[in-house]
Amino acid sequence: MKAYALKAHIRQLGCELSRIGRSRNWQLKANFSQLQAIVEFIEHEHEDSWLWLAKLLRKEYKFLSYENILAVATRMDQVTVTALMAKTDCTLAQARKVLDALEGLD
Repeated sequence: MKAYALKAHIRQLGCELSRIGRSRNWQLKANFSQLQAIVEFIEHEHEDSWLWLAKLLRKEYKFLSYENILAVATRMDQVTVTALMAKTDCTLAQARKVLDALEGLD
């Protein structure tokens, strides 16, 4: 029943969740903000059986573009290099470049 609750929440976020053929494998189509919302939901619920999915989705953060990181930074209240790196798993250089752009230094 817990898996149904997670699937329902993922679909409520507007993500597309579907099976790949007749296998047990699933395919998730979502944008970055939806991925973040799923990870935050899983971590908030403290359901141990869902943590593997949060870990898997966090690995997708490594493929963020400059525009995605900039969008996350603009939504943050207190933007620091450390906070941005923790939120997006970006590199130090990427975080500094985004903060420079926000401050108009680039």
